[in-house]
Amino acid sequence: MKIYTVLFCAVFSGLMMAQNHNIEIGKKAPEITMTKADGSTFMLSSLQGKMVLIDFWATWCAPCVEEQPELKALYTTYSGRENNNKFEILGVSLDKNKESWQKAIDRFGINWIQISDLKFWKSPVAKLYEVDELPFNVIIDGEGMIIAKNLHGKDLEDFLKKNLGQH
Repeated sequence: MKIYTVLFCAVFSGLMMAQNHNIEIGKKAPEITMTKADGSTFMLSSLQGKMVLIDFWATWCAPCVEEQPELKALYTTYSGRENNNKFEILGVSLDKNKESWQKAIDRFGINWIQISDLKFWKSPVAKLYEVDELPFNVIIDGEGMIIAKNLHGKDLEDFLKKNLGQH
C-alpha cells in the first residue's frame, strides 16, 4: 500500500509540475475561448498573424485601472495601418460583475477586444495562464508563440517599439 501511495504522489506531482509550466517564453500560448462584452464568442486563434498583448485585468484592480490609459496610447500607436494592423490587445477581465466591466470599458474608451467569463479568480483561463496577480500580461507573436511576459510601463513600450517599429 505504501508503494502505491508513493507512486501516486510522484505521478500526481509530475502532472502538477507539467501543468504549471504552460506559460513560458518560447511555448505556444494556450487557446482562449470566451465571451466578448457584446455577448459574442471570441477565440484567441482568430488573431493569428498578429502580435497580441493578452492583458489580464479587472475593474477592482487599481494598478490595472491606472494602466488602461497607457494601453490605449500604445494601442493607438501600434494597431493601425502603419503596422499593417499587425498588433492587437486582448483584454481578459477577471471581473465577476458585467455591469462594472462594461462601465469601465465605456469610461476608458477601450476599443480593443474585451472578453470575460465573469468567474473572477475561478476563471479556467486565469488558471491556464497561471495568473496569480494583476495586472498580468503575455505577448504572443503571429504564430501564437509566447515572446514576452508581464511587461508594463516603459518596458512594454520599449518592447513594442523594438518589435513593431519606432513611432
